[in-house]
Amino acid sequence: MAPIAETYSLGLPVEIGSIDHELKKLWRESEGAMTRASLMNLAVYSEEPGSLKKNTQLMARITENHACRAIVIEADCNAQEDGVDAWISAHCHVSRAGSKQVCSEQISFCLNGGCTTQLPNIVLSNLDSDLPLYLWWQQEFHNPMDPQLWTWVDRVIYDSRPWQDFQAQMRLVESAQAEAKQRIVLCDLNWTRLDKARFALAQFFDHPASHHHFAKIKKVRIDYASGFRSTALLFVGWLAAQLNWRSEKTDGENKLQFVGSSGRKIDIEMRQRDGEPIHEVAVTAGDIEFLITHAKCGDLLEISRGKAGGKRVPQLMPAGKNDSVSLMSEELMRGGPHHVYLHAINCVRELL
Repeated sequence: MAPIAETYSLGLPVEIGSIDHELKKLWRESEGAMTRASLMNLAVYSEEPGSLKKNTQLMARITENHACRAIVIEADCNAQEDGVDAWISAHCHVSRAGSKQVCSEQISFCLNGGCTTQLPNIVLSNLDSDLPLYLWWQQEFHNPMDPQLWTWVDRVIYDSRPWQDFQAQMRLVESAQAEAKQRIVLCDLNWTRLDKARFALAQFFDHPASHHHFAKIKKVRIDYASGFRSTALLFVGWLAAQLNWRSEKTDGENKLQFVGSSGRKIDIEMRQRDGEPIHEVAVTAGDIEFLITHAKCGDLLEISRGKAGGKRVPQLMPAGKNDSVSLMSEELMRGGPHHVYLHAINCVRELL
């Protein structure tokens, strides 16, 4: 029987032209013991040395809840010699019934030198039938964006947090979307980080009787961890998009000002501190403060509202996690376009 990959193994080395044959052989020899499952093609691209094994470990965990054909690629654009190496493997997990192993395929590639230009052919020739293609791009995007690849992508997943030039990167992403005639859904893990905090703040205003507070918001404070300023700005963009605020020019990097639809000014203070990516959010509306902060245990949010100096009774809500597997699992459970994300980007585009 062909070897099945463990979390640290790339699996069985194969020739490029024999990948399909070797996969069929793997399943034929494993018939009865394993069941192949796939709901999507998930391609992962990285230029970080050693990323192939690292991403193989991530795939082993992601496939516990998201069956797919994984196409994991590590590229060395500066290699002196051209070359392509390939492996096949499977990530298997015992089904809930406990009788059979449910397995997801993985095809791994190491691209060297000029062969990196063959990325579209590598991906497109190894897709699993007509299942959707999700592309997890772990690098900054390069110009030009190859239309041969992007016209096949259904969802492109990236993390804008480490981008050095947000404006330039976003233009490249949007050019790929234009090449695909708006077919691509843009999925930013930096936005996914905000899910639980956004939900926690929104629940304060679920009931229509609370909506009058929107017109009284005069100050927002966001405490964020080092390296997560763009995450905090996306949170500001979400507030601005949802409440129809317009950005005004400000002198300070972390003191922003917005104007509401009635001309009311809203001051935004952003503070860097140790803690979670978005550690605390305080929204002041009139004499009421709405507060969200990470509990000391780390995996819960404490939410409370009340007058300054008054007694509060905090409630607890899930905080979510910031690791790659948790963020990807959240993103892979979604469907449809991210319109709110795009509106938030437009509200703070010049600030990012």
